[in-house]
Amino acid sequence: MSAGQIAALIAAGAFVVLVLLLAVPLLKLGRTLDEATVAIRKAHEGSAPLLDNAQTTLHQVNTQLERVDGITSSARTVTSNVSVLTSLFTATMGGPLVRAAAFSYGLNKAVKARRAGKDAGAHSLRTRPGRLRRKGKKQQ
Repeated sequence: MSAGQIAALIAAGAFVVLVLLLAVPLLKLGRTLDEATVAIRKAHEGSAPLLDNAQTTLHQVNTQLERVDGITSSARTVTSNVSVLTSLFTATMGGPLVRAAAFSYGLNKAVKARRAGKDAGAHSLRTRPGRLRRKGKKQQ
């Protein structure tokens, strides 16, 4: 045997060892891919009922949203009606009611002041130099 043939045998042996060493990870990778395929298949089979249930749920949610839309539009109508009624009441009765409340407040204050023995308008008088004060107060 020549040196070239021995080198070829050594290279062939090294190649066989290399192939054997690479075969183990390739076999493990093949098993992993098989398991992944099985897992994907199971997930696909299990997803059909989930998607059906999701579709049913979405249909029910849409039905409820339509009801809520109806309630919201009714509430909007009621709100606008109340706003119009409030404006109408304020325009027709607001002024007279404010005047009546102011009059009754003033009348109440006057009656209380009268009962206390005071003049109802005494708090509004201002004293000026040279004028007499009411109720026996001295001149300034």
